[in-house]
Amino acid sequence: MKYLNYILIVIGAFIAMYAKTNANQNQYILIGGIVVLMIGIYRVAKTVPSKREREDIENNNDDAV
Repeated sequence: MKYLNYILIVIGAFIAMYAKTNANQNQYILIGGIVVLMIGIYRVAKTVPSKREREDIENNNDDAV
């Protein structure tokens, strides 16, 4: 499942770059590529814990020792 996120990012970036390089830019393809890219980035960012949560976990572990 983790690799799906990275695949979405790569595919979205590729589609966005492809749509940008054509002489006749297709806005819908560009928007679609950006949407796929953002979905991949969002899914990756969702799995990263926030700094505050990480500090709380470290403080709880220090108190237990």
